[in-house]
Amino acid sequence: MQNDFDVVIVGGGLVGLALAAALRDSGLQLALVEPQAPRGVRAEKGWDSRLYAISPGSAAFLEQCGAWQGVPDDRVARVERMRIFGDDGRAELQFSAYDAGLRELAFIVENDRLQESLWRVARGAARVFCPAGWNALEFGEPGARLHLDDGKELTARLIVGADGAESRVRAAAGIAASPSDYGQLGVVANFSCEKAHRGVAFQWFRRDGVLALLPMPGNHVSMVWSIGEERGRELLDRSASELAAEVEAASGAIIGALELVTPAAAFPLRLLRVTEFTRARLALIGDAAHNVHPLAGQGVNLGFRDARELSVVLANRGPQRDCGDRQLLRRYARARREDVLSMQLMTHGLLKLFSHDAVLVGRVRNLGLNLVNWQPQLKSFLVHHAVA
Repeated sequence: MQNDFDVVIVGGGLVGLALAAALRDSGLQLALVEPQAPRGVRAEKGWDSRLYAISPGSAAFLEQCGAWQGVPDDRVARVERMRIFGDDGRAELQFSAYDAGLRELAFIVENDRLQESLWRVARGAARVFCPAGWNALEFGEPGARLHLDDGKELTARLIVGADGAESRVRAAAGIAASPSDYGQLGVVANFSCEKAHRGVAFQWFRRDGVLALLPMPGNHVSMVWSIGEERGRELLDRSASELAAEVEAASGAIIGALELVTPAAAFPLRLLRVTEFTRARLALIGDAAHNVHPLAGQGVNLGFRDARELSVVLANRGPQRDCGDRQLLRRYARARREDVLSMQLMTHGLLKLFSHDAVLVGRVRNLGLNLVNWQPQLKSFLVHHAVA
């Protein structure tokens, strides 16, 4: 069988799959390499503990890819309003889709539902090697060579590293990365709630971290609590009733009594900057290219914007242009650099601002929330930037 391709995507997470789906009609010969078999969807009534806030812009991209349509409507919740609280008990910032002239601010979707739909499209777009590990990657002319563990050798004009924050593709290319550990865990869990959430996403900037409750279908919410590692491990050790009571207290029982419906899980949080997004025959996308703090819920959306931009650059390269050409790939790098950097600066700055103990800094940050809340034009600008 043919093992020579135009593009080999290494990594079958959401972003790698989205790129394969976006390139399905490009005329490029595609391959996708993923070491782990897809997990599959849980039982119909179960919930995945990991959910994402998908921006309307990302949802439109996924629809163009043919994947958004495959997510059942009853597994998607719309965020119509956001309420963000400071740590003084009074400061609050609100965003409304209606006020911004939008139907929704975001969609809340389970990881496994979206991944299953993307896999269906990707399998029709690319030759899939899964599960398949690899042991060597060489870059040169006229192409790159990826050596799989089973002895197969894949050649490609372009290798796309979509293999996550610990990217082996990035390391093989010799691209330097600068990780900064936040010393926090992102603790996630899903709850049923006593009161209707009415499509509102809640977020609290607390001295011990950032707590978010995101609306899910029905009377359910998804929690993301970014908190110090020691406290995060304590939350993981809580019984179901103890954890529900602690989250209920931290949220001021804003949606009433809570009941845990999925076990808590956690993942480490860090900032990751890389020196280059591209080299000749290489492009990095998703977490292989950047990590941001999840307080803005934009990590996966950054990755989808990577996939969208790279697919456009490759599709418009011209009939004779080598898709691994360094100058061509620089178009993608230039297009993505500002978006990624601004999101990293914003999330990192907010986290540092709200974790500062000085009294004066506390007054300023809470006043800032209120000042932004009184500026409808500024709020509209922020909303339209976030939903792209």
